[in-house]
Order: sequence, then C-alpha cells, then structure tokens
Amino acid sequence: MSDRCRKKLMIGKVSIENPFILAPMAGVTDLPFRILCREQGAGMVCMEMISAKALSFHNRNTLPLLETDPSEHPVSLQLFGADPDIISAMAAQIEHLPFEILDINMGCPVPKVAGNGEGSALMKDPVLAGRIIEKTAKAIRKPVTVKIRSGFDKEHINAVEIARIAQESGAAAVAVHARTREQYYSGKADWDVIAAVKEAVSIPVLGNGDVTDPVSAAAMMEKTGCDGVLIGRAARGNPWIFSRLNAWRQTGIDPGQPSRETIYAMILRHARMECAFKGEMIAMREMRKHVAWYTAGLKYSARLRARVNAVSTYPQLEELLGGGNPSAADLPEPEQ
Repeated sequence: MSDRCRKKLMIGKVSIENPFILAPMAGVTDLPFRILCREQGAGMVCMEMISAKALSFHNRNTLPLLETDPSEHPVSLQLFGADPDIISAMAAQIEHLPFEILDINMGCPVPKVAGNGEGSALMKDPVLAGRIIEKTAKAIRKPVTVKIRSGFDKEHINAVEIARIAQESGAAAVAVHARTREQYYSGKADWDVIAAVKEAVSIPVLGNGDVTDPVSAAAMMEKTGCDGVLIGRAARGNPWIFSRLNAWRQTGIDPGQPSRETIYAMILRHARMECAFKGEMIAMREMRKHVAWYTAGLKYSARLRARVNAVSTYPQLEELLGGGNPSAADLPEPEQ
C-alpha cells in the first residue's frame, strides 16, 4: 500500500478524506444510493449528470436531481451540455445549492448525449471544451472539475491535450475514464493514458476504469500515480466496496464481500429510502435493477430476479427477502 493511498485529496479548497470516490452514473447515483455509499466510506459522492439546457428550461424532472442531504457531503454536482453560455449561467444560478464541486461531463458515450455534441463528443472539439471550462470556472467560486475519456476513438487518443486545456482553463481537477467513447464500457481500460495525463498536468488526476476491489485500486494508483480513484459500475449493488477499500487502506486487509444477511438487509433499507424519495410505485420499479446488482453471483439469483420483477410494493419485497433474513426468504437459501 503506497503513501499516496493514505493521503487526503484536495480539490481546490475542498478536502476529501480518502481517495475513493463514487463516480456519477445516470439512473444509479441518486440521493439514496449516494447516502449508502457515503456511509460505507466513499471519500466523495457524485450526483447523476444534469442537462444544463434542461435546467435552463426549468424542467421539472431535473429538479429532484439537484437534491442533496447533509449526510452525504462532500458531493459533486455534474452538468453536461455544449453551450458555454448556458453551462456557465446555470452553474452560477445553482452555485448557492449545498454541493462542494461542480463537474463538467465530457465523457458520456450514449448517442442521445454525444449525438448532440455533448458529453464525449466534446473530446473532438478541444477549443469548445476549453471555452466551456474557462467560462464556467470564471462564473463560480466553487471548484470546477472535468470528466473525460481517453479520446473519442482509438485513432484520436487526446486525453492529455484535453487535460492540459482543462488546467489552463481553470479546472481544479480532471477525471479520466481510460476508455474511448467508441469502447463505451467494453474492453480493457488503458491505464497508461491516466499515467500520461498525470505526467502532463499539476492539478489532481482521478483515474476511472476496471477498479473492482482493493487490489485493482492499488494497482491503478501505483501504475498511474493518480491522486484518486473513481468507482463506477463496481459500486452498483455494492456500496461496501468503499468500506473494503478503506479497511485495506488503513490495515492492509481486505474484509471481502458481506454476508447474505447483510446484502438482504441493505436491499430492504435501500428500497425504503427510495420509497421515501420517489414514492413506492417508482421506487419498486427502479429497485429491480438494484436487486439484480446486489445479488449478482449468489446462487438462485436468477430465480430471485424473476420474482422481484413481479414485485410492486415494499411489503412484497420484504416478504420475498424474508425481512432481510435469507433463511426465512421464500426461496431456496442462496449460497455464494
């Protein structure tokens, strides 16, 4: 375990107690899930990305994405868009809200975002990317960070160029998902790109891609020299990854995955929080994907998922999971 892993992370004037950060994920990192990850020891949590344009139109579906809770801080709010005037104006408009860092998304690969010239498409236009960052950094006092990819495709790996522009334009840190937009989330992340970015800039660099446990987190930090690690898909259904990372950071020992009882109890707590936040009907529908993630790898998980897909109320989910006790669940007892 390197000394780098033990240090606090500073982004601007924001102190982050450990380098393990929950990455922003649309449809995943809502308020309840962020609270759970923060409780498990995430150094910082990131909100779902928010369209600056939708915010400017006062879209009612966007407003709940701005909600935070005192227990989750420090928290990063992420905007996406391709218009420097709109992004900077919206950043200034919401700066009074209780978040510590504003992140600009230049990494989202999905067609409905990249197809509009937003997200990862900005990797193809370094000049525009720089204008967005510079205007936003000047519009607010809070630190502005940028999340990028290795490049748009394998023929245009330009993370170093964009990172340098981000630094010159006033960004306080840059996060690098070490895959191209072309790759989406497939293939192996190229950590050499993160290392090259770290070598090229003096602001903090956060690495993202293929970190699933303490061993891979340590390997990324050692290989790249990055200042922090973003945990994305590996945190889905697995908020305990942060407690594992911190136990390893403090003691050198990985406590491993939680018990079945702990998993079932967490599912039910997560569901209760979602019900309180979104209402039972929406919450139970959204919990279907979370249950699939929580129980991945458990014996009989396919049977459990099939039953969960028919659940429409919290009491039904609680009964299905035996109130959090696997031996009382209406299923053969799963085994890891």
